Order: sequence, then C-alpha cells, then structure tokens
Amino acid sequence: MGKLLSKIFGNKEMRILMLGLDAAGKTTILYKLKLGQSVTTIPTVGFNVETVTYKNVKFNVWDVGGQDKIRPLWRHYYTGTQGLIFVVDCADRDRIDEARTELHRIINDREMRDAIILIFANKQDLPDAMKPHEIQEKLGLTRIRDRNWYVQPSCATSGDGLYEGLTWLTSNHKL
Repeated sequence: MGKLLSKIFGNKEMRILMLGLDAAGKTTILYKLKLGQSVTTIPTVGFNVETVTYKNVKFNVWDVGGQDKIRPLWRHYYTGTQGLIFVVDCADRDRIDEARTELHRIINDREMRDAIILIFANKQDLPDAMKPHEIQEKLGLTRIRDRNWYVQPSCATSGDGLYEGLTWLTSNHKL
C-alpha cells in the first residue's frame, strides 16, 4: 500500500532544458531555484545540471551555455526534453531578433516537438526592459499554435516570477 500511495502522491519528474542567448540569466535562474540565493556566475561553457524540487515535482534542469559558438551543440540535449525554458534578457533590445531566430530553430527540431515552452522574460527590474506582451510579439510566439507556451516575467536576482514559471510547467505538462 505504501508503494501505491507514494506512486500516486510521490515526486514526479520532468526533464527541463534551459536555453537562451549568453548573458540572459540562465545560470542565475538555475541557482536561485536550487539554492534560494543569488550567485556570482561566469559564462557557462558546457552545461550545469541540477535537480530542483517544487510542489512534489523533481525538475531535472539542464542549463546549457548560450554563446554563439556553443549553440550548435544545443541539439545534443534535446532528446527526452519535456519542457523548454527559454530565457530572454528583456533589456537587450539589440539581440531580440537573434533570440527569436534561436528559439524557432529549437522548437522546429523534431526532437523538441513534444516539449512545452516557458519563456522567462528576464531582467524585468532593469530600466526599459521589454514587457511580456512585447516579448511575445518580438519572439513571434502567436505563430506557435501546435503546443503550449507561456511568457513569465521574471527577475533572476530577486527570484520574482521563477516559481510562477515552475507552477505553469507543472500545470501544463502531463506528468
């Protein structure tokens, strides 16, 4: 009986791939969720992987570096991904088109066809940061009709919006 109850009420797991351009805030988000504090980061060469447990769900989060020379390697992490967290620096207006191109390249890959998409519209605390509706428009999200997506405003350093994003992932994925 104990095994049955733990199967029903125990931890579920979800494989999450967290991508985005360099300096968007991916690693800061990962460690804010994992440790509950802001950490000093350096550009990620390769990847970080951590398990974050929230609301009885174990999120296995893969944070992969976003520098342009590393991006071709992203596809090696696609297999088995159930949720994509795409992090956007909302204060970086100069590279929003580049972010759109990369996002659509990811979601158009057949390995990612079943993944739900959470956009962290990050760095909302900065002056002139693009708001979620502007991010939605500039990333061309309204053209994505064949899967669930959501834009969550966030601030990685304070943690604002991060758990709301995880809540959306748990609510919209069949665990």
